[in-house]
Amino acid sequence: MRPTRRGTAVLVVSVVLVAAAEWAGYPLLRVLGAIGLGALLAAVAVTARGMRVAVSRVVYPDRVERGRPALAKLRVRNLAARPQPGFAAWDHAGGSTRTVQVRALAEGAEATYQYELPTGTRGRMAVGPLTLLRADPFGLARNRHPAGETVTLWVYPRKYAARARAGGFPRHHHDGATTDDSLRGSLDLRDVREYQPGDEVRHLHWKATARTGRMMVRDYADPEQPRFTLLLDTRADALPPSVFEEAVDLAASLLAASATAGHHSRLVTSGGGDLSTSGGPLAVRQLLDELCRVRQDSGAGQALVPGVLSAVRHQGGCLTVVTSGAGGLGTLAGLRARYSSFFVLDLGSGGVPPVIPGARVLTADSAANAVRRWNEVV
Repeated sequence: MRPTRRGTAVLVVSVVLVAAAEWAGYPLLRVLGAIGLGALLAAVAVTARGMRVAVSRVVYPDRVERGRPALAKLRVRNLAARPQPGFAAWDHAGGSTRTVQVRALAEGAEATYQYELPTGTRGRMAVGPLTLLRADPFGLARNRHPAGETVTLWVYPRKYAARARAGGFPRHHHDGATTDDSLRGSLDLRDVREYQPGDEVRHLHWKATARTGRMMVRDYADPEQPRFTLLLDTRADALPPSVFEEAVDLAASLLAASATAGHHSRLVTSGGGDLSTSGGPLAVRQLLDELCRVRQDSGAGQALVPGVLSAVRHQGGCLTVVTSGAGGLGTLAGLRARYSSFFVLDLGSGGVPPVIPGARVLTADSAANAVRRWNEVV
């Protein structure tokens, strides 16, 4: 319990009035000072009583697209054996405070309140802690009690309806290299070789066995699956903050469409971030979580192509770069031979689209227009 600024002012003025009354001998000043001190003591007595309540707060959904509604449900139950006077509950969320006026509760009564949370900014937003506040009617004193836990609300980038684009280097029989992250469910014949202990008997190749006089088996491998790689430019000197948010929205739209279609989907950032997924609903959540955390790099003079892309000789599939044409794209030409298709989405640069050998360049001034153009050519 502590006095407010108004209560402190009333205390100072009341003491001054009482002192002036004693010095000058004016009874009226003594009465005014006594009234002020009495009001302050009454406010302290009202607010000093503790609040015996059980408070719980649930945020739903815990992951929401930027700009979409997210609600908090506050449940308050009176634990005291007497009626509980009303009080206020403050909930901190994303730099702002939501105030809920809790009505007076009878013995054992319970009340539920709902309020909307701010979702205008992408990122992980801490909701809480709750603060219970009781104040007197004149605002002279107040009593604060922390309650509840801090929870995290994930505000995802905004997604637009995009088509899934995937490419690959199809293999047949024993052509091409295998990959460790290939999807299961279908097999390509790589080779016919001599039987070794532990091989599947059902893979015996009877014709080759009869021809060579030795037991021969088929050697199978999973085929190369469709895959989609997106390189997001996170350099602060290449994209202004507002354009960068559009770039993140665009990346979220394309990656979510690819992962939903079951394709291998990979997010790479110019700052060195790398997340590979195998597709599916879980992959969509992983990719959006990563895009929720991604931030622009503060360092200047960074390269657009990170080492995680340039160090691997063979990637395959479709490569899409989300950047600005003003950001030095000369290093992208060396990636063309490693992918079956290559797209560059130029956001916010204006002017003449950049020319990149072997790449299809699409220019747009927003994520929504970029997705529209993407759907036209895919």
